[in-house]
Amino acid sequence: MSLENNKLILRAVEPEDLEVLYIWENMPLFWKTGNTRQPYSKFALKEYVSQVNSNIYETGQLRLMMVAKASGETVGTVDLFDFDIHHSRVALGLFVAPQHQGKGFAKAALQLVESYVFNFLKINQLYCHIAAGNKASINMFTKENFTKTKLANWIKSESGFEDVFVFQQFIHDYQDKKLNP
Repeated sequence: MSLENNKLILRAVEPEDLEVLYIWENMPLFWKTGNTRQPYSKFALKEYVSQVNSNIYETGQLRLMMVAKASGETVGTVDLFDFDIHHSRVALGLFVAPQHQGKGFAKAALQLVESYVFNFLKINQLYCHIAAGNKASINMFTKENFTKTKLANWIKSESGFEDVFVFQQFIHDYQDKKLNP
């Protein structure tokens, strides 16, 4: 199965990704929505890159790099994590570097991931958590017909606590979407 479309290629993490991962993982702007509260060292990231196992069945996670087809530039990452084969679900994280946002890369990556998860892994549910303030992502997942549920006061923000939305796509909805675009 090829993880590419007319806009993107999704590929495994390579040692040459160390520098860009170092920059992206150390952007405090994005720490509030994740579980990171401190910078990563190059050593820690080098260890991660050298040990990353792309077998989602063994590790429960898979990181892929987004590469723009037109330029060959790495523009973001896709993370599949909390893979639960028993309950047939996997969580999704999409990151597009700030200078590449608004160019359709997240939507292209989402479509590739949906195909991979539902057609290849045969998983029942793909889900993600999105902070209420992330309007662009909320709009994208809404347009892609994901079901939305609210988790009140889920993450701490500068002004107190912020709601998070859980967006879910189920295999039967994905198949319906493909049959009736």
